[in-house]
Amino acid sequence: MKVHVNNIKVYAYHGCLDEEGIIGSEYRVDAVVDVKNKLSHQNDDLDQTVDYSLVTQIVVEEMAIRSKLIETVAAKIIKRILNECTHSKHVSITVTKINPPIEGDVETVSVTLSSTDI
Repeated sequence: MKVHVNNIKVYAYHGCLDEEGIIGSEYRVDAVVDVKNKLSHQNDDLDQTVDYSLVTQIVVEEMAIRSKLIETVAAKIIKRILNECTHSKHVSITVTKINPPIEGDVETVSVTLSSTDI
């Protein structure tokens, strides 16, 4: 079973450019967490599954810590989810930067990282 937490919207200050640390940007984060207990849907017990409010809290807290690369932020989010969500066994995170400060008409850039990558 997988728990999806999609389109977590945050404003953060990631990027290699100095101005990104001052101005910031809008981000969206998507999390997919594989649940260890395949039968958690039969128990109707939050303690037997992944709490998506905790996943959201971890994302918001980690996005608040400035990094140059969104890959770095994704890895930190994955590590925390695996450590704090005891029923998680595999995590995939997509971090999307809205309107990145690069040449051309680019709406978003994103990176997807999974726990098998780190």
